[in-house]
Amino acid sequence: MLTVDTLNQYYGESHTLWDLDLDVPAGQCTCVMGRNGVGKTTLLKAIMGEVAISSGSIRYADDVELTRKRVEERSRLGIGYVPQGRQIFPLMTVEENLRTGLAARRDGKRSIPERVFELFPVLAEMKHRRGGDLSGGQQQQLAIGRALVIEPRLLILDEPGEGIQPNIVAQIGEVIRKLIDEDGLTVLLVEQKLPFARKYADRFVIMSRGRPVAKGDIGELSDRLIKEHLTV
Repeated sequence: MLTVDTLNQYYGESHTLWDLDLDVPAGQCTCVMGRNGVGKTTLLKAIMGEVAISSGSIRYADDVELTRKRVEERSRLGIGYVPQGRQIFPLMTVEENLRTGLAARRDGKRSIPERVFELFPVLAEMKHRRGGDLSGGQQQQLAIGRALVIEPRLLILDEPGEGIQPNIVAQIGEVIRKLIDEDGLTVLLVEQKLPFARKYADRFVIMSRGRPVAKGDIGELSDRLIKEHLTV
């Protein structure tokens, strides 16, 4: 579904991503892990076109080269993105927040898919509440729902469990699995929580200093790898 090949990225003089390779198989959840500052969020931003890359290739779906596409074009190709920090509009209602995502639909449809409300019933209940009045967990569900209104083929999530209550984290994990198992969605996830990754991801990739240092099926995420690359 997504192939990143020898990607290099700089912030000024700082070399952030080093000849990075990544494969995201269709119909699975791939979890990118690593200590703070190793380039995980930068990788997602590079895929979405939010930061410039100096060299490398990012190919999506039917061999579409994303590096030649503008940010808004990448969404229209069927890539949903939930950034770190959620970035909802606090003064807009839940429904209005969801509708902002519709602009990226390729088919021009302007109604919110019922699937979003099936997955997150709280969004239907609070449709007319302002986004800023929701709890952190509800705002995260709203951010994911907004990404889902385009009915994406690939969903990219940056630490969806950060700073929210455990029961909502579990709900989000169950929704991710449902989207994969029932809808055939592909998920690329950055997540620090080991129990979450082990329960909901199919594959893992560990990053260190801007490049992958280990990868495999989630069952191969050993205590040795955790101690060497993830333990603070």
